[in-house]
Amino acid sequence: MAINGTNFGTALDVNSIVSQLMTLEQRPLTLISNEQGLTQSRISSWGKLKGALSSLQAVLKGVHDLDRFKAIKAAVGDDSVASATAGSTAVAGTYSLEVISLAQQHKLRSDAFASSADTVGGGTLTFQFGTYDSGANTFTLNASKAAQSVAIAAGASLSAVRDAVNAANVGVAASIVNDGTGDRLVFSSRDSGAASSLKVTVADGDGNNLDNAGLSRLAYDPTAGAGSGKNLAQAAAAQDAVFRIDGVTVTKAGNVVTDAIAGVTLTLLKANSGSPTSVTLSRDTESVKKAIESFVGGYNDATRVLRELTAYNAETRQAGLLQGDPVATSIASRMRSTLNAALTAFGGSFSSLAQIGVAFQKDGSLALDSAKLQSAMNTAFDDIAGLFTSVGKSTHPGVTYRGHTAKTQAGIYAVSVTQLATRGALAGGQAAGLTITEGVNDTLSLTVDGTTATVALAAGTYASAAALAAELQTRANGAAALVAAGASITVSESGGVLTVTSARYGSSSTVAVSAGAAATSLFGDAPAATAGLDVAGTINGAAAAGSGRILTGAAGDASDGLSLEIDAPATGALGTVSFSRGYAINLDELMQELLDAEGAIAGRTEGLNARLKALDRRKAGISERLADVERRYRAQYVALDAMLQRMNTTSNYLASQLAALPTPK
Repeated sequence: MAINGTNFGTALDVNSIVSQLMTLEQRPLTLISNEQGLTQSRISSWGKLKGALSSLQAVLKGVHDLDRFKAIKAAVGDDSVASATAGSTAVAGTYSLEVISLAQQHKLRSDAFASSADTVGGGTLTFQFGTYDSGANTFTLNASKAAQSVAIAAGASLSAVRDAVNAANVGVAASIVNDGTGDRLVFSSRDSGAASSLKVTVADGDGNNLDNAGLSRLAYDPTAGAGSGKNLAQAAAAQDAVFRIDGVTVTKAGNVVTDAIAGVTLTLLKANSGSPTSVTLSRDTESVKKAIESFVGGYNDATRVLRELTAYNAETRQAGLLQGDPVATSIASRMRSTLNAALTAFGGSFSSLAQIGVAFQKDGSLALDSAKLQSAMNTAFDDIAGLFTSVGKSTHPGVTYRGHTAKTQAGIYAVSVTQLATRGALAGGQAAGLTITEGVNDTLSLTVDGTTATVALAAGTYASAAALAAELQTRANGAAALVAAGASITVSESGGVLTVTSARYGSSSTVAVSAGAAATSLFGDAPAATAGLDVAGTINGAAAAGSGRILTGAAGDASDGLSLEIDAPATGALGTVSFSRGYAINLDELMQELLDAEGAIAGRTEGLNARLKALDRRKAGISERLADVERRYRAQYVALDAMLQRMNTTSNYLASQLAALPTPK
């Protein structure tokens, strides 16, 4: 504290005296400042530990990814023929690959226009996808690909039509190509394959939808004749990919194939008919080794920081700032005990890290024995994953493990289903009329899973109820409202009666139609609607929650949060599901608990911050008191100095008076 003032006397050095006294008085402030510094250092130490544990958690999230432990490497002998990648479900082996032909997209071209600015016309273009059989001259709609419509403004130019189709994102790409005779509009199906052939119907603004004038110049019905709705020319036929895997002929719509070899994605690049190449799948042991090394390294980095903060350094005779802190000690203990605990319920070859060469050292760090790990990978590669990540295994083919929560305990759980999930449906009350007349019975209001859309059907007399069902399905699934809501349907027929079924399972799955000519024509006067049902049953003997086909373990039970997908053919006992929690999962959840906003570290830091604030308040109070003390000291010593000055003046006066007295003779 600064000392201000002036020494008015000559007997005392008031500033020096007050300064020395205040130095003594300020000792409590010094102690508080020292405690503040120590507290701030401890807060920083907790921040350092939090950062170390956060880094460990980031490592753990990568390590407990199941795919890292199921990794398979894929290699193609001739990589100009194809490329291959393998997922976690792939099985090691070698396959022969012979590509006969590549898939290609359907392409249609218009007649030549003098310029892309030439006027085409307005109206609506509707794109449908299907398979064209040239022998039978039939076009069969692809029920899984929705019909898509694009509005074209009146008087639109060739380039405007191109831009409108591309902006609509309807599964067709439009481009303009100049072939030397003029500009031609080219439509290309986005998807390759024979079932993605294009059919383009037109609602022409000039009233004639089939002639070679206006927007109908872009019509293309492969079964029609020129000038009768077939006004575009085919530039490239839709074609499937054909190839052989180990001599078995496979046909696919695209050149990227995900289901020919289980767990493998093949990308076909060129034909090699007559010269097969190899596709080799092998276990990616290096990926597994790196995952385990990162686990060991991440744990050691975190525990090294923890040791530095809690240990006593005999060489420097310095204790860590968190030495003796019960929370820090508890963290170290819990981390070690998490990795020391034996796993249960997994049922694999390993139940501890030591069995694959990961063991604790004297200083509490982990060490990896690479030779022991390699031996473990050679003998039981698939079981190593269970040591690090969560694994759920079902004994029934109709039950699939889908996930868990932090509350799910390791164990073996019996599964029983009393009700299978169903989808909402609407069945017609009579055979559907096959004649659809424009403006009469071509529009339908359809509600699927709570979302309503207006569906317009193409006018005409359909060859069969199956053809009408395909038309309704593709038109409905292309309706903007249903697409936006993620809702879709399938339409089937039996004996001419149509049934519309939602793609969704569960109680939220419903189908309904509004009354009207189209509804009556398609479904009769009394269609029967049936709402979907959620799966129902038990896990571990406790009533589980059902949502669609997902059955979830009951709250409070050991199976709490265990998520299973039920796709069984019948109700009843469906075997058991074994669930284990790997070390990386358990350690990650411990990190999450410690790092949570209401966790142990946050609580400790909050307490220290509160202590800092209390010290600040105490320091401020002492400072105010010391200011009063200093003023009091200064007043006292200034008064003393004045008194001494007066006494000194009196003494000097008396001395001078005595000196003036006559000397006795």
